[in-house]
Amino acid sequence: MPLPLEDTYADVIGKAQRGLKTQDVSLIQRAIEALRSGNYSDPDIASAASALCLSAERLVNLAKGAYAPVPIELAGLAQATTGFEDFTVNAYVLWDPTTKAAVVFDTGASAKPIIELIEKHSLRVNLVFITHTHPDHVYALEALLAEIGNVPVFSNATEPHIGTQTFQITESLEWETGGLKIQPRSTCGHSRGGVTYVVSGLDRPIAIVGDALFAGSMGGGMVSYSDALETNRTAIFSLPDDTVLCPGHGPLTSVAEEKSNNPFFPEFS
Repeated sequence: MPLPLEDTYADVIGKAQRGLKTQDVSLIQRAIEALRSGNYSDPDIASAASALCLSAERLVNLAKGAYAPVPIELAGLAQATTGFEDFTVNAYVLWDPTTKAAVVFDTGASAKPIIELIEKHSLRVNLVFITHTHPDHVYALEALLAEIGNVPVFSNATEPHIGTQTFQITESLEWETGGLKIQPRSTCGHSRGGVTYVVSGLDRPIAIVGDALFAGSMGGGMVSYSDALETNRTAIFSLPDDTVLCPGHGPLTSVAEEKSNNPFFPEFS
C-alpha cells in the first residue's frame, strides 16, 4: 500500500508561513486559521496562497484530499520505511538487476528492512550515501554496517557525519558501481548540506532527494527557506520529467507530478 502524503495542506501553510516569516495579522491570519480548521472557502485558499506565494489550486486539492502521486514500481528500486518517534522515515536500496551491485541511501530507524531487501534479492552493497545528518536518517548506520561490512559511506563535507568519507560537490563528481552511476547535487536549505543523489542505470532516472522535497510539499526551510526553494528548482526540477523522486518521508513521486501538483512551485505546470 502506498504511503500517505507526508504533509497536509495545513503543514504546507505552516512551512511557507515560517519560511517567509509572515506575521499573523489581518486577512492572512484569518485565512490561515480557516484553512487549518478545515472551514475554508476558495477565497480563503486564494488569500492564504497569495500571501504565502503558493498555488491556490494545488492547496485546494491537498485540502480536499484530491492529490496522491501515481504509485511507482521500478526494477532495482526499493523503499524501506521505518518508524521514528511519531512518524515514519524512508531509506532506499538501488541495485543493478544484472550485476546485483547495490547502493543504500540513508538508513532510517532500523537496518532490518534494508537487510531483508539485500537478502531477498541477493544483493552486494558496495556504497552507502547520506542525504543529510538529521537523526532519523542516520540512526541505523552502525547497525547496517555491522551486517553488511565496512563498505564506504559518504556524506557532504558541508554537513559531515562521523565515520564517513566526505566529499565536495562538483559538476564532475560521480561514483559508479555495477551498472549504476551516482551524481550528487546540492539541495541545502532544509539542512546545511543536504544532498540529492541522481542515479542512472535503471529504466528511469532516479533522484534520492532526502527531505528536500516531498510529494505535494517540501522539507521545512530549517536553515534557509529561500535556499531550499532555489536549490529544489535548480537541482530537482531541472531533471527530466520522468525522474522518480525518492523522498525521506512519504510516497515516491516524480518530477512531472511535482511540477503539476506541488503548491510551493506554482511556476511549473
